[in-house]
Amino acid sequence: MVKIPMRFIYISPHLDDAVLSAGGLIYEQARAGVDVEIWNFMCGFPPSGELSLFAQVLHYQWGIREGSAAEMINARRAEDAKAASIVGAKTVYFDFLDCIYRRGKNGDWLYSDVFVPPHEDDEDLSARMAEAISARLKPTDQLVCQLGLGSHLDHVLVRRAVELLQRPIFYDVDIPYLFKSPDELASKTAGMKAKTHRITDSGVRAWLDAVSAYESQLSGLFDSPQAMRAQIEQYWSEYIGIRLWSSA
Repeated sequence: MVKIPMRFIYISPHLDDAVLSAGGLIYEQARAGVDVEIWNFMCGFPPSGELSLFAQVLHYQWGIREGSAAEMINARRAEDAKAASIVGAKTVYFDFLDCIYRRGKNGDWLYSDVFVPPHEDDEDLSARMAEAISARLKPTDQLVCQLGLGSHLDHVLVRRAVELLQRPIFYDVDIPYLFKSPDELASKTAGMKAKTHRITDSGVRAWLDAVSAYESQLSGLFDSPQAMRAQIEQYWSEYIGIRLWSSA
């Protein structure tokens, strides 16, 4: 019987989350010959036209002063493609909208903050994402999902989607939210077991270089590129690797 190789599928809510949280492990797996893919979810293109004030402020912080949402998303996809190439992963892009672009059933903008509970108009979003994941999965695929530290609403919705599939799941920590909400780790991993995966010095370097590719996001996620490197290196040094959690 021919053995079907396993794919590791990293489920990334946004165009940076998987590499931020597990870039070093992705690098080590790819270098070992594992087929690794990053599936990015909230990276679709909203209808052209006006942006919410919240989205405009974020675009300004990300370096797009007058451009459209499409220009912003194309720029962020380019950053993600560069980061993924550094750690050796393939990328898949889905068409679900980032919460900053989503409107409710009455046409109003749903969110002016990302650290709030999901709006009732998003109640079917996790089910729709689960269907999209299921349509592309192979029986031997291994899913890796964000824990949802920091309770970013899109991270919460994506975790719900993955858990609807009722498949074995590994969970990684959400960086940088681990550094901002460390007290949430215990509750988010309740009943799970952690396993450490070793990351070499070259893996850490690739991880840091890949995160650095997200130029539009660094200032919002970390105080500085130097702070990003220091925090990720500190996290890695605690275990000389990173941990993944599972319920098994």
